[in-house]
Amino acid sequence: MLFPGRAIGGYIRPMSKSPRKSAAARDAPLSLAGQFLIAMPGMTDKRFARTVVYVCVHSPDTAMGIIINRRAENISFSELLEHVDFGGDAADWDRQEPIQDMDVLFGGPVEQQRGFVLHSPDYKAKRRTLAVEKTVCLTATVDILKAITEGKGPSRALLALGYAGWAGGQLEAEIRANGWLHCSADADILFDRVLEHKYERALWALGVDQGHLVAEAGHA
Repeated sequence: MLFPGRAIGGYIRPMSKSPRKSAAARDAPLSLAGQFLIAMPGMTDKRFARTVVYVCVHSPDTAMGIIINRRAENISFSELLEHVDFGGDAADWDRQEPIQDMDVLFGGPVEQQRGFVLHSPDYKAKRRTLAVEKTVCLTATVDILKAITEGKGPSRALLALGYAGWAGGQLEAEIRANGWLHCSADADILFDRVLEHKYERALWALGVDQGHLVAEAGHA
C-alpha cells in the first residue's frame, strides 16, 4: 500500500521521554538518528553497495533509515501518483513541472510498496510527521503527497519507496565490522537532485578521500 492514510507506524513513532532512565537505557549507544551512514567498500550486501542512508530512528531496540542516492527502477513520480488513493479528487498534478520531475528513490529493501518523504520542516502533518532533527522531517502518509500536488508541500523533499531496517544491536554490529561510516547529515547533500555525487560528497563531509578507504577493519 502506498502512503496509507494513517499515522506513521510504531517503528518510527517518537518515543515518549521520561526523566528517569533504566540501566539498559543508560548503557545504550548514542542515537544515530539524523546522521548519514556511508557504505564501506567491503559492504557484502549488494543492495547497499555505495549507498548513503539517512537514519530516521535509532534506539536500543531498532533502527530505520532511507537510502538517499539510488533511484527506484521503472517508476516515475507521475506513475506513482496513479496508484495513490487521495480519498477524493486528485489535484491536477499533470500541469506542474516540478511535480513531474520529482525523483522516486529506492529507500531500502523493507516494505518497498510503501512511500516515505523526507522533507524540510516548513511542512508538518499533525500527529503524522516525525521531526528527525531541526532541518529534516519524515512523513509517511498520503497527506504530504496531496499537499505537494496542490503546491502546499515542503520547499525541499525527497520521496522514497521502502526503507532500511535493523533489529536491536544489528546496526551497531555492522558499524563495528567496518560495514559503515557515519557522520552528521548535511541537508544540502540529502536533498540534492544529483544522486550520483551524494556518496562522494558524504565522504568529503566526513573528511575521507574515497581512494583511501579499505574494505578491512583496522585502526589508525
